[in-house]
Amino acid sequence: MLFKQQALLRQKLFVLGSLAIGSVLYLVARVGTLDRLQPICPIESRLPPPDPEQIPLRTLQFKRALLHELRKGNATKEQIRLHNLVQQLPRAIIIGVRKGGTRALLEMLNLHPAVVKASQEIHFFDNDQNYGRGIDWYREKMPFSFPHQITIEKSPAYFITEEVPERIFKMNSSIKLLIIVREPTTRAVSDYTQVLEGKERKNKTYHKFEKLAVDSGTCEVNTKYKAVRTSIYTKHLERWLKYFPVEQFHIVDGDRLITDPLPELQLVERFLELPSRISRYNLYFNATRGFYCLRFNIVFNKCLAGSKGRIHPEVDPSVVTKLQRFFHPFNQKFYQITGRTFNWP
Repeated sequence: MLFKQQALLRQKLFVLGSLAIGSVLYLVARVGTLDRLQPICPIESRLPPPDPEQIPLRTLQFKRALLHELRKGNATKEQIRLHNLVQQLPRAIIIGVRKGGTRALLEMLNLHPAVVKASQEIHFFDNDQNYGRGIDWYREKMPFSFPHQITIEKSPAYFITEEVPERIFKMNSSIKLLIIVREPTTRAVSDYTQVLEGKERKNKTYHKFEKLAVDSGTCEVNTKYKAVRTSIYTKHLERWLKYFPVEQFHIVDGDRLITDPLPELQLVERFLELPSRISRYNLYFNATRGFYCLRFNIVFNKCLAGSKGRIHPEVDPSVVTKLQRFFHPFNQKFYQITGRTFNWP
């Protein structure tokens, strides 16, 4: 009888010991898995927060899900209060240029855990009706964020609208301004292509690019055509420089953002005074779409809308050459002002 009791006791101790060992092994494996699930911000590259009150970037990364719920309108007021979330005015704005890659730039910067983007173009400063609604209306259009995150919005019409520089200056004279540009003739054709596609969807006819870009009476470049006028970057920038010093602008190479985005994004990180967090892991080339897509983590990837990367219509080479010669002196002045040179014709 005593022998049976001792055998039963040994059996129970064996089972309990096995469970304890199994639990320890599970916890060890789980910790290893959690470390592997942090590809955007690897352990060896994490920096301690410079301010003890600042939310570490690692924390911001893991709370993206909450911000996503806020954008969908699913978060409660209690969650907003509990996490000290706020709607902040932007500390940086992508002011242009239309068809330069503003959407791609905004989405790529959103990879950074300290950046929160306004999903829609607000058109506050270029629209008199919106501007008349006041700065509080503008703030309410911003996404919820943690206090130490940077909110960024983009509205490409800002760059070419005369009233905008003064209006933004009145809001924040020290704001950082991002301008993404492409080779001017390519950008003008891309601009035309987007308008053409919209006309075709409505079964409307539209002039050929050559007829719009060149004045048939003088055979000179038609500067009244908006797509041409927008590509004269220096003319618009000079208006902005009446309010902001050149140091508050950063010029992004839109052509390079298409072919090799990481170096351009790293330059923007430095300009915004953010720690480097975007890596090659976050960007992968999609051969089907023909451009880079975004990888936030091992489960969430994102590609830009199918409307991006439209095929341009063929343009008469003589018109292309005429436009390139027209833009050349303006480009040279743009290089001189910004201190950045591009391999444009």
